[in-house]
Amino acid sequence: MLPYSLARPFLFSLDAETAHELTLTTLKRTQGLMPSCVTQGRAVRVMGIDFPNPVGLAAGLDKNGECIEAWGKLGFGFVEIGTITPRPQPGNPKPRMFRLPAAQGIINRMGFNNHGVDNLLANVAASKFKGVLGINIGKNFDTPIENAADDYLICLEKVYAAASYVTVNISSPNTKNLRQLQGESELDALLGALKAKQTTLADRHGKYVPLTLKIAPDLDDAQIVNIADALRRHRIDGVIATNTTLSREGVTDLPHGNEAGGLSGAPVFEKSTAVVAGLVKALAGELPVIAAGGITDGEKAKAKLAAGASLVQIYSGMIYRGPALITECVKALS
Repeated sequence: MLPYSLARPFLFSLDAETAHELTLTTLKRTQGLMPSCVTQGRAVRVMGIDFPNPVGLAAGLDKNGECIEAWGKLGFGFVEIGTITPRPQPGNPKPRMFRLPAAQGIINRMGFNNHGVDNLLANVAASKFKGVLGINIGKNFDTPIENAADDYLICLEKVYAAASYVTVNISSPNTKNLRQLQGESELDALLGALKAKQTTLADRHGKYVPLTLKIAPDLDDAQIVNIADALRRHRIDGVIATNTTLSREGVTDLPHGNEAGGLSGAPVFEKSTAVVAGLVKALAGELPVIAAGGITDGEKAKAKLAAGASLVQIYSGMIYRGPALITECVKALS
């Protein structure tokens, strides 16, 4: 495979989403022939799962689970696919993804574009990947927010047997009203329904699949405490902090800096890490925090663990650094 340093100029000459799709298509076609580039890392046990290293792929890069084997061969200790919805949906109108190279950032307003949960499960079944697999679930854009739990329960039931853990995404800024589910009463109802379904599915399948919640970085201290209390009360197994931010701090003067959508990459690092630290304090060790947001080098991965995270996930940093970032982070956390 062409070294990323050589491929990047060509990819960056393309529209961001076109480059994304081309990369996935290439990985999908070549993953069976790819050599394994796994770097020996520090194994960790989190949520009752043994991770060969603490560096994972964040959801969003491979929504439909088309390249799972490739991610494993590139050295990730775990892979999270999705966000997936019960029914296929096209997402928001294009263009909807924008690079901000001067800030190592990305703005997207994709809108949970995916081929639906059944297509994802077919891809998982066809994959030779045997590692830790997270599946990230969401709601269809046209499902009323008051009925959102129905979509999450449909997806949870369908993916349960195929997943090592399941992530509930209530924090994307690109599905109308979705972040309302982070409100105290809405979150309480949703987590209660999900926990009851998890218990039923654990009995049915004879295995316990942990549930994690993915939250936004745009939360104040009181909201973080409320979310932590809900997670503990409903015995949710972990929390992922964070999704993309609506803030444009530091990027407003850059080309595309004021596009609508969620901002990821280096600009979200400080805000996201502060939420990690706040959650860790509020949770007092009762459940683990998985850190995502702005990891562009090994030192930033270490900073997430210093803030109290048990695992890290990367996505936008990969766009700028390529697979070398995986190896660097695995070594930094060993």
